[in-house]
Amino acid sequence: MKTESHSINDVLAKNATSFFIPPFQRAYAWGRPEIERFFNDILRIIKSELDLEQHDKLEHFFGTLVIKEEKSGFANKSVVVDGQQRLTTTLLFLIALRDLETDEKKKEFITNSYLTNISSSFQDKIKLKQVTKDWESYRALVTKKQPDPGIIFNAYKLFLKLIGDVKRTNPEIQLEHYLIAIQRINVAVIFLDERPFKGEDPQIIFETLNSLGKPLTLSDLVRNFVLLNMESSKQSEIYEKVWHPKIELILNDDSSKYFRDYLQYKTRTSVKVVSDNNTKEIYQLFKDFVEEEFTTHNDFINDIVRYVRWYKWIITEVVTDSIYTDSTKDREIKELLRNIFHDIKAEAFKPFVLGLLEYNQDNSKTVHLSDDGLISILKTIRTYLTRRRILGLTQGENKNIVLLSKHIEDLALGNVSIIDLLTNMIYSLRFPNDYEIKNALLSMNFYEGLKKYSKFILGKIEEHNTKVAVDFRNPMITIEHIMPQKLNDEWKNDLGDNYMDVHKRYLHNIGNLILTEFNSEIGNKSFVTKKEKLSTSSLNYRLDVINREIWNEASIEDHQRNMISWFLNTFPLPDEYKDKDNWYARINESMRFSPLDIDAGNLAEGRKPSEMIIDGFSFKATNWQAVLINFLKYLKDSSDYDFDAILDNQFELFGRDVIVKWHILKQRIEENIDLTNRYKTFEEETWEKAKNLTDSTFFIHINISASTCMSRISNIMNKFNMPENSVEIVLK
Repeated sequence: MKTESHSINDVLAKNATSFFIPPFQRAYAWGRPEIERFFNDILRIIKSELDLEQHDKLEHFFGTLVIKEEKSGFANKSVVVDGQQRLTTTLLFLIALRDLETDEKKKEFITNSYLTNISSSFQDKIKLKQVTKDWESYRALVTKKQPDPGIIFNAYKLFLKLIGDVKRTNPEIQLEHYLIAIQRINVAVIFLDERPFKGEDPQIIFETLNSLGKPLTLSDLVRNFVLLNMESSKQSEIYEKVWHPKIELILNDDSSKYFRDYLQYKTRTSVKVVSDNNTKEIYQLFKDFVEEEFTTHNDFINDIVRYVRWYKWIITEVVTDSIYTDSTKDREIKELLRNIFHDIKAEAFKPFVLGLLEYNQDNSKTVHLSDDGLISILKTIRTYLTRRRILGLTQGENKNIVLLSKHIEDLALGNVSIIDLLTNMIYSLRFPNDYEIKNALLSMNFYEGLKKYSKFILGKIEEHNTKVAVDFRNPMITIEHIMPQKLNDEWKNDLGDNYMDVHKRYLHNIGNLILTEFNSEIGNKSFVTKKEKLSTSSLNYRLDVINREIWNEASIEDHQRNMISWFLNTFPLPDEYKDKDNWYARINESMRFSPLDIDAGNLAEGRKPSEMIIDGFSFKATNWQAVLINFLKYLKDSSDYDFDAILDNQFELFGRDVIVKWHILKQRIEENIDLTNRYKTFEEETWEKAKNLTDSTFFIHINISASTCMSRISNIMNKFNMPENSVEIVLK
């Protein structure tokens, strides 16, 4: 390895060198914040140049550029291992400079010096070959043609605006000044030595050098891992013929989610949701899996490509592919997938259903899951999820549902049923029986409490009763309150003397609701008027309303009984499970968990802590604010952790300043007295009760939910690379 310092101008102006951005590099990703930062650095250099009193003119370090040199005939080809975002940004800036210049000789100078190279083997003699996704747009800009809309074109237009604004406000700044600035922007160029005994692994270098710009996504890192050690020609072939068209072009921004769900299914274990804080951790798990399970990277590519089509069916709301040749079954499976993943939004089931689709669609497997078998399993999953959402249950799903993937082959062979699996889980993952559902629907606020699912549920009840599909997603179809939200005298008379109690108890209950096309037209109308309008409805719900003479407490309770009965028939359990406790009582549900657990937020919500354990030290904590305060206080007092790093990175960690000093909080409280009880000291006291209060006393924002508490702690743990078992929460 050889490292040299060069200006970005010297790097780009080499006449005999072309640059190749290999496919493992992500597409151009810089947006307004990064581009404006780059441009402001250029302006600072120019202002330094124009300041006659400054003798030591300003320069700027732009980061690292990692190059692997290859011979290409009589010319050199530099493979850009790391730093393509910086190179591309600089070149887009130069293109914008050229296009705003009126002097043709100067325009030609920029094109010939920076943008093209007579010895280049790329189209139009362009000096820098972009990744496939960006190439056509970049080539259009270099050759002065109209590019397609996209990030490349957006960056170019932003540079046009920024340069144009400067030209209007500071006309003394000319092209020459910008070129001087480019000469004073420096990069550390690392030239990789390809001799094997040197042990310079470009893959490791690529993974570790990422100091400026947007963080690499999981998709970026996986692509790098797969392609990086191949020769550039092989990289291009695999990327352009396989990776890009068969993965990235199909999944687009869902590629990282796909890699995570693929990994979960293949390993039959839960993996954290991908975020900027844990991308490299998940990537390492992915690398370890590939290296253990596949002999070559080509074997891995062949495997992961197989699942893309099936995953696309899961994540696409309206699937246009034909899944089955039988049109009835095809409609049914598409609707079930849409219900589970788009109406209910059950992310936890993606890896498991991906596996089910594999066993159903892959005819090369010796064990095959039949079409009817798959549809039956999906129906049971839909019922399981719908019943759990009625009770507000999601706890434990993300961490545990993926474990069902271990049983897919037994499901296909008929050795076990999906109902057996879902009714033999821990209590928090139980399959609610009819008794639980009836009790919940009798008293719950169905309209407001189930806003995410209410139209889906009522639509499915209608479909079950009529055997006709209902477009419940259509915004014209809405949920109608028979007894209106505002009562007039006529309604008060119909409801009787206790109208206030009836209205309060049943307004949003399932017994007062139907699905209709006329909500806005019949809102607060009388019952007689509503019946007249509902008689023209195409929906079956009207029959349970228009045949009644009056709508009062008795009518609501009768309709309630019907609705509950219809729900249980639409989302049914086999007879032997209807009244059974559908969980496995012998499995002890852990009362301890780590904030880094995939389901930590759900585990904490609705429950109370009793104790917090940090690095083996126990702290009493009877509410979630105490959990956060104890955690932060421990880190502040411990020499093993850099508390200042938390203070300096609060917006990255929390999205706001959670820890503030008294002199700042005091000003805020003067503007808003309600903040008094939202902040406490490390002694868990508000400012009014705090002893020895000084301007530098720390206050912590504690007006938070249990899941927010877990999120804040997990972000800090990830920042400090704290092991999962270093912090435990004990529940009451």
